[in-house]
Amino acid sequence: MNLSEHLLLLERRLQEADVRGDRQALDALLADEFLEFGASGGRWNKAQVLASLVQESFIERHIEQFAVQWLAADLAQATYLCHNAAAPGRVASSAWRSSLWRCREGRWQMLFHQGTPRPGA
Repeated sequence: MNLSEHLLLLERRLQEADVRGDRQALDALLADEFLEFGASGGRWNKAQVLASLVQESFIERHIEQFAVQWLAADLAQATYLCHNAAAPGRVASSAWRSSLWRCREGRWQMLFHQGTPRPGA
């Protein structure tokens, strides 16, 4: 499996209901220094994500236009378009997403994530 396939698999894992509800699975996928700037405008560190995602109502997501770029020997950036399905009290939406993945001791972890909403989408 090449790097693009591997990081796409990890991104999809982070969008699965069973992973989002599993603190240990999330802890393994997120670097200790993890930081997120969300499409909603919020800012979260790893501890905040671990506390909030396990309580969040699940929303199905779909990834398109996935691309990976090496930034250093142990660092890669994944970019993609993410579509969120409609949920009770929410409308369907789309956002451009960017993640920095770092490899330590043969294991890739997300170091940074940002979502930018697509207006009218």
